[in-house]
Amino acid sequence: MSFYAQKFPHIEVQLKDHFQLWISLNNPLQMNAITHEMIDSLVSVLKHADFDKLIRVIVLTGNGKNFCAGGDILAMKDKSGMFAGESNELRMRYMHGIQQIPRCIEEISTPIIAMVNGAAIGAGCDLAMMCDLRIGSTSTKFGETFTRMGLVPGDGGTFFLQRVLGYAKAMQMFLTAEIFEGKKAFEFGLLNNLFEDSALLGETEKYAALIASNAPIAQAMTKKAMKISYLSDLHTSLDVLANFQGISQRTNDHFEALNAFNEKRSPHFKSE
Repeated sequence: MSFYAQKFPHIEVQLKDHFQLWISLNNPLQMNAITHEMIDSLVSVLKHADFDKLIRVIVLTGNGKNFCAGGDILAMKDKSGMFAGESNELRMRYMHGIQQIPRCIEEISTPIIAMVNGAAIGAGCDLAMMCDLRIGSTSTKFGETFTRMGLVPGDGGTFFLQRVLGYAKAMQMFLTAEIFEGKKAFEFGLLNNLFEDSALLGETEKYAALIASNAPIAQAMTKKAMKISYLSDLHTSLDVLANFQGISQRTNDHFEALNAFNEKRSPHFKSE
């Protein structure tokens, strides 16, 4: 049985067109709020996919009408599950629990698209920001509502949101706890693409196919170089790029691209 054919608690996994892996958060009765089981399943599948040569793009979305509502409000109130214990225990639960997700996603070289169907609130908003690209619809909603709930974004939101929006806009979202919907979210910079609800799935599939059509090794190294360059000085960035270029220019995929260009055809990449 294929690894992806297993049953994973609180997520669903589907292969599309061989090269696309679609992961759907699956806790719809709680608007796909994040659970211990979801964390373990998501991290396990993402790590496996990143070492899988057949997977060239990952799409993360939510089952039902919402992407992810973040934390379980009832569990917060009851001090149960992820929110059990006093301050130091909670600190350890964050470090060894939900913070596995940003650590994992930050290390992954495979491009990740968030197809944000419906609400992405709190940790759900942060999860979307961890991805490389975000595609949404008129029903998409983003909100960094932690301060409204008397909380801070313990899953890494202060790191990821300002990488997407810049410092000033990220600060605005955190301090106001304002909800950004549809066109407003797109204009604010939270979405790369905006479509009507009925077109969201089809357009995301097309976008995923476009990304999967490019050379996988070069894309993985380009993504890694982007992340390193964002946090490093010019000299470090140039050193990394020289190393990566030295590798990529001797891949079979590079020579396949050259041959395809000369022969006026589409290249057939093999991650080699």
